[in-house]
Amino acid sequence: MRSKQSACRAFLSLTKTIWLPLLLGLMTSYSNAQTPVDKKKILIVYLSRTKNTKTVAEMIYQKVGGTLVELETENPYPGDYQKTVDQVAEENRTGYLPPLKTKIDSVEKFDVVFIGFPTWGMELPPPMKSFLRQNDLKGKTVVPFNTNAGYGVGNGFNTVKGLCPESRVPEGFSMEGGKERDGILFVMEGEKHIEVQKKVVMWLEKIKIAHP
Repeated sequence: MRSKQSACRAFLSLTKTIWLPLLLGLMTSYSNAQTPVDKKKILIVYLSRTKNTKTVAEMIYQKVGGTLVELETENPYPGDYQKTVDQVAEENRTGYLPPLKTKIDSVEKFDVVFIGFPTWGMELPPPMKSFLRQNDLKGKTVVPFNTNAGYGVGNGFNTVKGLCPESRVPEGFSMEGGKERDGILFVMEGEKHIEVQKKVVMWLEKIKIAHP
């Protein structure tokens, strides 16, 4: 009897030694896998003044597919950089939300909404605030991405989270682009393009978003 009990304990110990690590490994592999998303249910909305954010949006589109939309205002911002800076500062001060020329039908049909924008005055640009205020993204995955002049995203990502309290907001992507104040505009070309493209792919894999 004792011999049978000892054999049973030995068998259970061997099972734990061999199968438990294997099971845990399979579970870890599964949890690290990308979540397939139907590309018809992916929306990529971006605001871009010097086309750096636009280029990142196109990189995302090439990787995950979906619907790609540029956000435009009814009244375009001034071509002069300083005039735009002054206008945006006043809009941020007063909370003004500029009317949008861009209209997107049936936003509710999308499960994943990418939100791309440059950093304006260390904040989320007013037109993007307008978009998030006008569209109910409750229950959706809202993915922010950003280009900036070297000072970072500011409070842009936090503002997206604040305006989408009932959405899942994974880690955002931020990359230095041009420096319009210094006359350096579009920079997403050549080696820079390759560098950013690699980082975009790594980021998408990290947040586990891909289409079948």
